[in-house]
Amino acid sequence: MSTSEIKIEAKDLVSEFIGTYLLVLTVGCNVLGGSGTWAALSIASVLMVSVYALGSVSGAAFNPAVTLAVWIGQDPKNPCMNASKFAAYVVTQLTAGILAGLSYLWLHGSAFNLEPGTNFTGMQAGAVEILYTFMLCFVVLRTAISPSVSKKGAEYYGLAIGFVIVAGGYAGGWISKGAFNPAVAVGVDVASAGAGVYWCLLYTVFELIGAALAAAVHLQIEGKTDTVAVFISEFLGTFFLVLTVGLNVLGQSPAPALSIAASLMCMIYALGDVSGAHFNPAVTVSLLLVGEKVEKPYIYFAAQLAGGLIAGLVYSSLTGSSVPLGPGAGHGWSAAGFAEIIYTFVLCFTVLNTATVSPGKGDVTFAEGNKSQNIYGLAIGFCVVVGGYAIGSVSGGSLNPAVSFGLDASHAMKGGSFMNCLAYTVFELAGAGIAAGAYTVCRGAKAKEGRLPINGKNYGAI
Repeated sequence: MSTSEIKIEAKDLVSEFIGTYLLVLTVGCNVLGGSGTWAALSIASVLMVSVYALGSVSGAAFNPAVTLAVWIGQDPKNPCMNASKFAAYVVTQLTAGILAGLSYLWLHGSAFNLEPGTNFTGMQAGAVEILYTFMLCFVVLRTAISPSVSKKGAEYYGLAIGFVIVAGGYAGGWISKGAFNPAVAVGVDVASAGAGVYWCLLYTVFELIGAALAAAVHLQIEGKTDTVAVFISEFLGTFFLVLTVGLNVLGQSPAPALSIAASLMCMIYALGDVSGAHFNPAVTVSLLLVGEKVEKPYIYFAAQLAGGLIAGLVYSSLTGSSVPLGPGAGHGWSAAGFAEIIYTFVLCFTVLNTATVSPGKGDVTFAEGNKSQNIYGLAIGFCVVVGGYAIGSVSGGSLNPAVSFGLDASHAMKGGSFMNCLAYTVFELAGAGIAAGAYTVCRGAKAKEGRLPINGKNYGAI
């Protein structure tokens, strides 16, 4: 199909209007209704359910930035967007955003301003908007647009797309208010027009930059599993994980472990078919210990550590603060070590049992012992919910040498100590080793039959 053959149908525009209207209305009602802790989850949920409900109708963009990313990053052999459709979608989305803003203004009798958080500048807010709009658009492209994924009929795309809002909303909302969408920015700004319509214009520029960057990176790695693609994949996944850790902690998020888990889950779904989406040296080590084929593991370690370090530098530069790594108040090193070993074990053991098992005997389902085709990202990501809330007060719940390194290194650059990440790495690798041993006992010879490469060439899971 050529772009000239792409038609704009009424059903597409109605679909985009409904999804965008519900998204912006839910944003406003959560803020004005004082939802507090669960606001980002509510907004993520309306996006997720709308994507699932309307994805097969219009593609469920609901966001001019996503629409731009799809236009730039679409498969040229099977395009779904041209200039006319792009313009029609954007006009529909902006109209829906404005009407939703006016709706919650009428419903609550008040509105709220779109502006950077207290003590933050427009550039700091802009950086957050670029980063998490990038993440949102990138996850859309990798889980819903990429031919290498869409051909498999995977159904996790709505979960992955929606939960980017959980990751970015809790992590960056205190800095930029967490719009990540020009339709949200315009709708919120118009509803509070008495205070002036200004910030939505700058936010839109930032968000479109994030969208364009996401499309460029997507095109760079689409259909590839070479060394460069693997490095980019592992770097990006680890970067967003550590960035989300740091911003949640420094912003005193009401749901830090949920946000961090969401960032891990979303990027696993986005990048599993490129590098296997380890994003954690302990995971890579556990895979090596059970005999999985990891091509050039040093590339994985380098990318993960680099991603952690750069993320630490980014969040500390944005906020002017850093996150110390060490045992929690009232706990010693033995307690912290035990906590990191046990819950890194949980993470690595879940990876091994949900994303690598392949009996290779006919059409064997996940329930019968095969690897998961859809649920693996949720299972692995939510290990962070398990460990983060369980032992966050004991050790901080790092569970990842790249996270430990990123936190410690950025803290050292702010004048803090550095050596704690070495002890944490030992604990976390010990957990990975125990997980590999337990996996071998539980799976035995069955786990060795029909093993597939771990570099993503043959499947999308880890």
